[in-house]
Amino acid sequence: MGKVIAVSGKGGVGKTILASLLIRKLVKSGKKSILAIDADPDSNLPDALGVSVERSLGDIREELISKQSEFPPDYSKTAWLEAKVLEIMAEMPSFDVIVMGKPEGPGCYCAVNHMLRSIIDSLPRSYDYIIIDTEAGLEHLSRRTTRGVDDMIVVTDLSVHGFKTAERIKNLSKELGIEFKHLYLVGNRVNPSHEKMISEKIKSTGLEFAGLIPEEKEITEYNLVGKSLLDLPESSLAVKAVDDIAKKIKLI
Repeated sequence: MGKVIAVSGKGGVGKTILASLLIRKLVKSGKKSILAIDADPDSNLPDALGVSVERSLGDIREELISKQSEFPPDYSKTAWLEAKVLEIMAEMPSFDVIVMGKPEGPGCYCAVNHMLRSIIDSLPRSYDYIIIDTEAGLEHLSRRTTRGVDDMIVVTDLSVHGFKTAERIKNLSKELGIEFKHLYLVGNRVNPSHEKMISEKIKSTGLEFAGLIPEEKEITEYNLVGKSLLDLPESSLAVKAVDDIAKKIKLI
């Protein structure tokens, strides 16, 4: 069974940066059985990884909804979906990428969503590592799209809203009975002069402190020109920080 890590937090805190750099760490460490899942409808993870993904799970869900009346009565819709999931998966030398896409619309999606969840839940058996870049906020918890996750890493910036979201994620997971082996908190875009203050603030939330990522102009430049964060040099302060976080959470 593969190790499943989800990266969460409010919008704009840098979830995709952390997810990408964790994948970078795995790739640079020689790991080749990695699945990256972009669960944010505003998909950014493929771009951050330098991967082109044409279709999403949302697209094949819509396709099945529109076509299911054409299938013979004994035709397996689950088998059709399983084949389509493999079809839309972007395969790279060291990792694969799946984009969840837009959430369900106004039609009858319950049965299709159940089938898709079963397929996604079975994926950890095929990979050693699964990194999930979740949507902003708490919806992934209330919809239970992050069930089966081993470790949840909540990312915050230097804002009250970021810390409040982190605490809400902790509280809601308890209310819903969602148990993680670890619930970590990472501070992103941290100025070195604020490290002591932010570290103490993180510890006060009751989440496990996993580390701090400094603000880095190079990441902004890479994002601006669409360059893969996997190509960041070893000298990058953010890369070094995430390497330390990977050790802290026992990713490697």
